[in-house]
Amino acid sequence: MHVVIMGCGRVGSTLAHGLEARGHSVAVVDQNSDAFRRLGPDFAGITVTGAGFDGEVLRQAGIQRADAFAAVSSGDNSNIISARLARETFGVTRVAARIYDPRRAQVYERLGIPTVATVRWTADRMLRHLVPEGNEALFRDATSTVSIVEVPVHKDWVGRSVPTLEKATGARVAYLTRFGIGTLPTLSTVVQEGDQIFMLVTDDIVNAVTSVAALPLEGGQ
Repeated sequence: MHVVIMGCGRVGSTLAHGLEARGHSVAVVDQNSDAFRRLGPDFAGITVTGAGFDGEVLRQAGIQRADAFAAVSSGDNSNIISARLARETFGVTRVAARIYDPRRAQVYERLGIPTVATVRWTADRMLRHLVPEGNEALFRDATSTVSIVEVPVHKDWVGRSVPTLEKATGARVAYLTRFGIGTLPTLSTVVQEGDQIFMLVTDDIVNAVTSVAALPLEGGQ
């Protein structure tokens, strides 16, 4: 793949190195040429000084042959304009934009531009570290609609199947961690002592889901 990245800050430079390490060709665009120092001397990709929403600048970065485009500058407006330009003018199919304002992220997501709303995601992660007993999400989609939370389960659930837990809570088990290893559950997976259960929820059901899972089974059912 050839990937064009707009923004050579910490995120952009880290993304560029990660892509290059996977064997992809990378072009990085930034208005500040000094920013390219973050890439280091071993970076073999293309660097282009200019605005990522300038069509000619994007052409210099190889946008016409690009398989993917990432807008990760520090400006929401610049990111979304360049992302739409990459998709709508140059026909890049894989496009993503970093957005600081989660309300804007919801709007742009509806326009078909996948976004990463960094403020909400970072806040959720910080809360999880500071208040581990809460329901803060390990993952939240860009529209802040669906999230993955750890759901502590009552000891009565040990020996019960994952589908039984899903039916009782009304939520899907995304994965579980057993002996420190992440595992995707199947229809035959049984909850074992010490398992960490992570479920897909929406904000309107998360409290109900965690409450059901934390209670003993009625009548031993």
